[in-house]
Amino acid sequence: MVVSRKQELPLINIYIKGTRLKQKDQFKYLGSLISSDGRNNSEVASRIAQAKTNFQKMKTVLTNKNISIRTRRRALECYIEPILMYGCEAWTISKQTQKKLEATEMWFRRRMLRISWTAKKTNDTVLEEAHTTRLLISKIRKRQATFFGHVMRREKLENLVTTGMLEGKRSRGKQREKLIEGLADWLKAGKSLEAIEATKDRKKWRTMIANAVKQGT
Repeated sequence: MVVSRKQELPLINIYIKGTRLKQKDQFKYLGSLISSDGRNNSEVASRIAQAKTNFQKMKTVLTNKNISIRTRRRALECYIEPILMYGCEAWTISKQTQKKLEATEMWFRRRMLRISWTAKKTNDTVLEEAHTTRLLISKIRKRQATFFGHVMRREKLENLVTTGMLEGKRSRGKQREKLIEGLADWLKAGKSLEAIEATKDRKKWRTMIANAVKQGT
């Protein structure tokens, strides 16, 4: 597979014992879907679909009003959210991706409370009835920040891959948002380099993460 921003990918011919390997646009590696465009849109869509499928399998429990909403929320966090957030440490969360994830979170809440779309209840009303707030994006960002801090302090190959620069010219138009840029914004850490520097102090980094989670951003 060739990872490139170009719409037309270059053809690569690799042979093993006279047999040409098939070039792929996507493939699954360790449970995550890798795409040739370098984006995680397909992976996020796949995770959302799998989480909804497993929610339906547990529907008799998660939508049972004889069970307290607190217990059902715990079941959701234990069995469904790990499926949704698997591999999220490597996601770049664009505004579009965030909207999809937040919509999925509300999809869970509405079905747990058996609220039909025809009821025309606002998301705020649904969250109030569920005795909770929006937590999914904050959970994902926390996992990303914790993992990122670990990678930066190791100063191994993963560090180089995350912070390294590629030779060549920048493409035209708006540049893609990087993982560290999204984290720096969430942590209110200023520029990316300031966030990277902050990871060296484990206690300071943990405090920044805790403050960001507390703010509910």
